[in-house]
Amino acid sequence: MTEPTTILITGGAGFIGSALVAEAIKRNYRVVVLDKLTYAGHRANLEWIEGDHSLVIGDVADATRVAGLFKKYPIAGVIHAAAESHVDNSISGSAPFMHANIIGTHVLLEAARNAWGADTTKRFLQVSTDEVYGTLSDEGEFMLSTPLAPNSPYAASKAGADMLVRAWHKTYGMNTVITRCCNNYGPRQHPEKLIPRMITNALADEKLPVYGQGQQRREWIHVEDHARGVMDAFERGRAGQVYHLGSGEERRNITLVQSLCEQLARKKPGADYHKLITFVEDRLGHDYRYALDISSAAALGFGAQVPFGQGMISTIDWYLANDAWVNTMKHWKGM
Repeated sequence: MTEPTTILITGGAGFIGSALVAEAIKRNYRVVVLDKLTYAGHRANLEWIEGDHSLVIGDVADATRVAGLFKKYPIAGVIHAAAESHVDNSISGSAPFMHANIIGTHVLLEAARNAWGADTTKRFLQVSTDEVYGTLSDEGEFMLSTPLAPNSPYAASKAGADMLVRAWHKTYGMNTVITRCCNNYGPRQHPEKLIPRMITNALADEKLPVYGQGQQRREWIHVEDHARGVMDAFERGRAGQVYHLGSGEERRNITLVQSLCEQLARKKPGADYHKLITFVEDRLGHDYRYALDISSAAALGFGAQVPFGQGMISTIDWYLANDAWVNTMKHWKGM
């Protein structure tokens, strides 16, 4: 019987990372997870996953720690999902984003290059974001040819990381792939993010803060669809290529929040959640709209499978059923 291939998934104890671990195990990979277990990464996010995975606690920017993983395990591929990702946090303090997203990516690329040498059968996949392109007006989509024009410190750090991955392919011939995805939603997303924040605040009878007038538009994809797309790109993507992972499901922020209020009222009747909506001062440099041309992913055979309405209902149900997890995330003080 053939032994499963071992891959390293960084940030695997986070929201997107844990979905990637689950999808990789479904595809018969043995997974080594490297996670710093910051406020957004928790063992609890991995406890539901059955299969061959092991958690190593460490910083992706720790060169000694990362190099040691390549010596200890027969790592034949890397999916790099570790990142500081909350835009608001990057505005109030950008240094952790430069450390994790840029220095961490450089450390990981060098560790992989030193371990793999000229072996191009081994692949490095960078999990990125549509935010590297900046913002759109009411029309059009981000194309693969769209120049990078990040507008937040977070987006700039991810764009910088993407450029490192591109350069390691061009200069050293590394087998690299980059995926750029739209906004994710689903179970186990930290309550700092828009959808879980609205759900958990509403259930706690707290204000639902909406930036500006909530006219910003976002494309949304279920995290399990994102994980499938990443694994499709990891397995079938062309070296040196970028793939857009999206769903075509766009919503204005205010429309999304209002819809969440309506769905919560059906699940938990007796409260007028709309009264909790509170418009607050807009975020600095707030991008108006993101939307992706996803024809590159279609070439992989990928397409989103979870309809937005169905995915939102299942997401609400998950948060309703997991009060303990939500409480842990909101009041986490450290490992």
